[in-house]
Amino acid sequence: MENSFASDRWTVRRATALLTVFSPLTLAMLLILAFVLLMFKARRAKMVKLIDQIPGPVCMPLVGNGLQINVGCKDELFDRIIASRKMFGRRQGISRVWNGPIPYVLISKASAVEPILSNPKLVEKSNDYEYMKAWLGNGLLTSPGYIWHPRRKSLTPAFHFKILSDFVTIFQNQADVLIEKLTEHTVQGEPFNIVPYVTLCALDIFCETAMGCPVYAQKNSNSEYVRAHKQIGQVIRNRLQKIWLHPDFVFKRTKEFQKHQECLKVLHNFSDRVVRERKEELRKRKQQLDQNNNSNGNNQSSDPEGDCSVLQEGIYRKKQLAFLDLLLEGSGLSDLAIREEVDTFIIGGHDTTAAAMAWILYLLGAAPEIQDRVIQEIDEVMGKDRDRRPTMAELNEMRYLECCIKEGLRLYPSIPVIGRRLTEDVRVDNYTIPAGTTAMIVVYELHRDASVFSNPDKFNPDNFLPENCIGRHPYAYIPFSAGPRNCIGQKFAILEEKSVISAVLRKFRIEAVNRREDVQLLCDLVLRPKDGLIVRLHKRD
Repeated sequence: MENSFASDRWTVRRATALLTVFSPLTLAMLLILAFVLLMFKARRAKMVKLIDQIPGPVCMPLVGNGLQINVGCKDELFDRIIASRKMFGRRQGISRVWNGPIPYVLISKASAVEPILSNPKLVEKSNDYEYMKAWLGNGLLTSPGYIWHPRRKSLTPAFHFKILSDFVTIFQNQADVLIEKLTEHTVQGEPFNIVPYVTLCALDIFCETAMGCPVYAQKNSNSEYVRAHKQIGQVIRNRLQKIWLHPDFVFKRTKEFQKHQECLKVLHNFSDRVVRERKEELRKRKQQLDQNNNSNGNNQSSDPEGDCSVLQEGIYRKKQLAFLDLLLEGSGLSDLAIREEVDTFIIGGHDTTAAAMAWILYLLGAAPEIQDRVIQEIDEVMGKDRDRRPTMAELNEMRYLECCIKEGLRLYPSIPVIGRRLTEDVRVDNYTIPAGTTAMIVVYELHRDASVFSNPDKFNPDNFLPENCIGRHPYAYIPFSAGPRNCIGQKFAILEEKSVISAVLRKFRIEAVNRREDVQLLCDLVLRPKDGLIVRLHKRD
């Protein structure tokens, strides 16, 4: 009995001692946790209050508008977003939806777009871009602001117009291959989908200009690299559109993840190999040039093959320098960072430019009078010899063709939605969008603002004649985004599109077969026609 009593007293004393030691720490932790929860709840309440002042569809408990967004055919998601914006945000250009607990504010008026895109502090991409990071890492498209800013500064010289002019030959070489492929359809005379042909041409152009390494996609559309590039885009789109695949621990247990990893292995192995081999090639070239200089007893460059020149900084440069060469020679980036930027350049340029060229060729085929005007301009600039290649100066003279390109990008912007994660409160017209919100700028609808473009659904290149652009809001037309984080390659894209489209129109007249109103849109990584763009080609006399 005494032993039992002694044991109980020991237990009480031990418990008291433990409480004496740990109670203040435990209490402090509980107080901190309670404070954090209260702060989160207060901020959340503020966010909900501000967001719900913005017009939008009725929300259900817990899921918000998630059922409207995520249930149903995934190919109709873009149509549902556009329908929601038209219903609730047309007048003021701003509306909101809740995807579960996550608020999205949809914006489609120039006056509402400007305070977001023009703000140098609001350069963080929305969380949706995270699903591309396994592929693109911290490239310009996906990187956070603190990485993006110095990279953008170091990459800007790679898009100087003098360097772009060197790429015109590559544009023309690949356009010639495209014309060979298209000529087969003029013999048969049957309508066909032009999208895959233009897409492979653009991929060839971007791989050669980016890496100096052609992939011959037009001649071998079943290559491992081409297949991987196409499949990973489909995987990313599916993940974006299925909210239950957003968490990594779910996605990594699906067959989609296995396919994703297989594609990544192919794409990264190819890029790594090209970077490694190109780096070694440049090292050997410089070594040979140094030896030539030493043997000549002077410091001037000596290039017996006549294919190198010297940049102002003293770096040797090969004619038709690949984007990769510029990164290796002067950017100061690591090999990993260089691979990220090369991959970003290909995805950011190939897909967007391919979509743009396909839409523009189709639109010209649906508007014979406009097509005739473009052909007349091309013939006036280039003369009667349809096999002669244009110079960069001649491409710049094709001003009405450029109006057509801009109008095609107005109607069918390659990137129809731009996402920004707001890091501070933003006042937009009569509303405050709180920090932490994802702002989705619906470029597709912004470009169809009837107060800016009369008859906005009509294909009318005259919208971009100089006299018709006077007084237009600078954020009313943003196919390449706008502000500090706009597209670094927009001049490259326009030049490529001019090169390829003018080459096609010098050989063929285009006839659109399917009607615009019958074309269903699909928002993949870029805005695509779900079932292609069907055209018929006629050889020019």
